[in-house]
Amino acid sequence: MITIVDYGVGNLGSIRNMLKKVNGDAEIASDESKIMDATKLILPGVGAFDTCARKLRESGLLPVLNKKALEEKIPLLGICVGCQLLMEKSEEGSEPGLGWVRGETVRFDPQRLNDKLKIPHMGWSEVEINQSSGLFADMFAEPRFYFVHSYYPQPADSSDVLVYANYGYRFAAGIARGNVMGVQFHPEKSHKFGMKLLNNFMENF
Repeated sequence: MITIVDYGVGNLGSIRNMLKKVNGDAEIASDESKIMDATKLILPGVGAFDTCARKLRESGLLPVLNKKALEEKIPLLGICVGCQLLMEKSEEGSEPGLGWVRGETVRFDPQRLNDKLKIPHMGWSEVEINQSSGLFADMFAEPRFYFVHSYYPQPADSSDVLVYANYGYRFAAGIARGNVMGVQFHPEKSHKFGMKLLNNFMENF
């Protein structure tokens, strides 16, 4: 069972609907006992980092999430701001992240973008795989995903970068450290590529 963590933010229904398209057994849960029973977790997030971090803390779910991710080491996938929350902190605000991956979430540097590239980065971008992962097993050629973001994760250790993308310059579009994974893009909006990634999360972990 894939459990989508409901802490008051994120495209929960869209993620569950995309999982259903690949015959995924998924539930949305805000109850600690249901999350405790989860065998895989998806941590969504949209909007501002501080808002998501605050809502997650206020949900009371941090202890059970830490237990599942750090002690039981079940597969966990963060999506969009859910990916950013895996880091220690963010340039966007002052709230602490989960700190499951060392590093911080940073803003696109406008001085490194040409005049045609605006922030936020919105639209489709190809990704370049940096580390072997079951998330991208048998992925379609030239994988591309849908992005809507102004910030992205920047791990302290480059080996924690799962995939890179390019928007004026190369940036980390996904991270992975052991059982903890995150993608800055929206697989639930990325058609066949997103369906394949979510199916891989379901089947390969």
